[in-house]
Amino acid sequence: MKKILGTLAIALTMLVAVPVMAQTTTGTASTTSSTVATAIVCVGTAVGTRETALSSAISDHAQAVSAAYTDRATALQQAYTGSTKAAVSTAVKAAWSAFSKSVKTANTTWKTAKTAAWTSFRTAAKACKAPSGISDSAHSTSEVVGQ
Repeated sequence: MKKILGTLAIALTMLVAVPVMAQTTTGTASTTSSTVATAIVCVGTAVGTRETALSSAISDHAQAVSAAYTDRATALQQAYTGSTKAAVSTAVKAAWSAFSKSVKTANTTWKTAKTAAWTSFRTAAKACKAPSGISDSAHSTSEVVGQ
């Protein structure tokens, strides 16, 4: 009788414990899967924010460089209306100097914006606690450098 009761106790324990253990394992796998999915969405949002910032910054850069070329063309056209060699030379030098300064400022602004976008992205992506390999940070060196 003791053997039967002992066997029944073990069987009942197994019947209760196995489903509970299975449920716990499934819950953990589900939670881990859910956490990874949430992290992926989080990193995706950070990437979207970064790309929007980069797109805006490169557009601003292109507009600034284009304006520098337009201003240079106008200044050079005006320079060649001078009546003396000295006047033309001074105006041409001023046109090219202004152009160089404008392009340098545009490049500096682009580089600052690019660095800020990537720095902000890295901070946001780190906060997502995503598994390695989810982020594309390794490609930051592939960005447009400027002139």
